[in-house]
Amino acid sequence: MVLPHGIVSSGFPSAEQTCNRVGIGFDPWQRDLNRAILAKDADGLYAADTVLMSICRQAGKTYDVGALVFADSIKVPDTTTVWTAHRFPVSRESFMALRALASTREMLPFVDPNEITSAAGNECIPFRNGSRILFKARERGAIRGFTKVRRIILDEGQILTESAMSDMAPTQNHAENPQLIIMGTPPKPTDPSEVFLGLRQEALDGTSEGLLYVEFSADPDSDLDDRAAWAKANPSYPNRTSDRAILRLRKLLSDDDFRREALGIFDDVNPISQAINLQQWRALGDVDTSRRPEPVALGVEVSRDRQWSRIALAGVRPDGHHHVQLVRSDKGTGWVATAVAELAAKWSPVATVVDPGSAAGSLVPALSEAGVEPMLLASRDVAAACGSFADAVAEGTVHHPEDRVLEVAVAAAGQRFTAGAWIFDAADRSTDISPLRAVTFARWGLVKSAAQPKRTGVVVGIR
Repeated sequence: MVLPHGIVSSGFPSAEQTCNRVGIGFDPWQRDLNRAILAKDADGLYAADTVLMSICRQAGKTYDVGALVFADSIKVPDTTTVWTAHRFPVSRESFMALRALASTREMLPFVDPNEITSAAGNECIPFRNGSRILFKARERGAIRGFTKVRRIILDEGQILTESAMSDMAPTQNHAENPQLIIMGTPPKPTDPSEVFLGLRQEALDGTSEGLLYVEFSADPDSDLDDRAAWAKANPSYPNRTSDRAILRLRKLLSDDDFRREALGIFDDVNPISQAINLQQWRALGDVDTSRRPEPVALGVEVSRDRQWSRIALAGVRPDGHHHVQLVRSDKGTGWVATAVAELAAKWSPVATVVDPGSAAGSLVPALSEAGVEPMLLASRDVAAACGSFADAVAEGTVHHPEDRVLEVAVAAAGQRFTAGAWIFDAADRSTDISPLRAVTFARWGLVKSAAQPKRTGVVVGIR
């Protein structure tokens, strides 16, 4: 457990009293956890505006967090909570569990069971005082338009992209004392888990602010059939979670998945090794920025913190090699769609490439509205693009103008391995490698579009 700074009190005793009134009780481990979740600072605000829990399946997290949401909804009128999951069936399952809890006799003074909405995609538990709990899958734009959302619950948090987070976070901008709770299990190598792993690493490094991190797990070298390991990972075992329930998971899951989902054990973190040799990169520099080859493709990327956006260009040179460069870097994201549309009208690119699982994924609707239909990369395409780009540097077939911003990104880029492949990542998460990813995606647009070099050499001024 990594606690946030500045804790002076907790709202849990009051929340527990409310829960007791409606027949909801807690086990000792839940009380300890909930004191931390509802801990407050000297101003009476949540000490942790963000809660991250790595907790195994079959532990009762839906019941526990659902109880806290019920207490808040009862105590604070007109409170809006959004409960999300990556997949609709998981969101629906959470709704069904909490609907049963909301439909008890003790809850009748606060919830009219007949007002609960169960239509697929519109599941909602309304309270008599105007509060409500909405259940949504995290498809693009699922909760856009909502305002003053006091609490967002992100189930399946290990499958959470920065793009999805960027869609949801603004809904809390005008809420009083908002809180974000992310719940999940250790991710698979193929999961888009940048938010989950990034927040976890910040907590472990001691650099997080306003974050409560809680991890339930057995020892990394545990025997998968050791009941003591089960008990260490799952605080509800054996009193509430039975041998039979965990044995069923043992039967149905692979050894690796059982380690992650039942024992809470994270995969060994592969050290991030240097992805591109900086000397080789510098040797491929081309200082002539007044000319570009034909045809071209564009790549768009946004930094993790969304402070910077990049538009890159890649083209096929007369000698068949590729030329890449940044054509625009600027703060924020609001300008990107218009700028890309202007460049597309000017240069007629064969592709405009975006990784929808990155921070730039939130720009896809705006690009479409501006008349640009981007080429969207699947996870395997991102890995292929990164590997292909590194190979091209090693083989001396990709060239670039001198650009300090791009060189810094190249120097900082390492390899983060995912199932059978790797992608560009930064060992230091404070370093922005979005410039490298932008030129990588632009070049991949050429490769995927099978653009042929025009050796007759039509050259057009870039700026």
